[in-house]
Amino acid sequence: MTAASDPAFSHLTTASLVRAWRRGWTLFSRSRQLSVTYAMIFSLIGVVILVGIERASYAPLIVPLGGGLLLVGPSLLCGFFALADRAARGERSTMADIVSGCIRTSPAMFAVALPCTALFIVWVFDVATLYGVAVGRVPMLPGMLISPADDVVSFLIWSSLLALLLPLAIFAISAFSVPLLYYRRASLWPALRLSVAAVLSNLAVSAAWTLWLSFCLIASIVIFPLILLTFPVLAFASHSLYRELFPG
Repeated sequence: MTAASDPAFSHLTTASLVRAWRRGWTLFSRSRQLSVTYAMIFSLIGVVILVGIERASYAPLIVPLGGGLLLVGPSLLCGFFALADRAARGERSTMADIVSGCIRTSPAMFAVALPCTALFIVWVFDVATLYGVAVGRVPMLPGMLISPADDVVSFLIWSSLLALLLPLAIFAISAFSVPLLYYRRASLWPALRLSVAAVLSNLAVSAAWTLWLSFCLIASIVIFPLILLTFPVLAFASHSLYRELFPG
């Protein structure tokens, strides 16, 4: 339920997702060098995950952990918001704009980011437990995922379902509350309430977008250099989706 003073949100369709994706590509092309440079910072997360999984020879964990990155993703977007605003106005961006966007971060956003990070840590332990039960300590290199055993298939199915449901719940809380807080359009609790209400009102589209985000992040970890492309495009696309959902 929303208050009369809350920003109004519209309804999304699958066409909205297509427009957001195309807009993400356009904004990325306008700030390619800066976007890739900024994405390198977050690609370190992917490096740590990938190296850790390969060293432990637990390749099936790549899928659920990649999806779990959605839990912390929205809180990392402020620098891309600044680039998107500059690109939308046809202005040239510099690293100073990214720094300015990060400085602009509302203190209330940490109240959103910290629980999401904590949930990601819990998610890692849960997936590791599920892996131990379903697969055990059998070494699995990435190449073995091409023709996985039955227990690995079972693990991938159940962990993928969890990797969709939990991020969807966190997506409802953080996906639009973060930009609402960034642009100072709402304080903490109204922003959280509006984000959840907007996602619930567009549940099918939100679920489809969450699934697409999960797929792109997982693919970016498996094919690692891809994250330097997909992360900025997804960030800009998410910004465009916010602009369409909360116009004004």
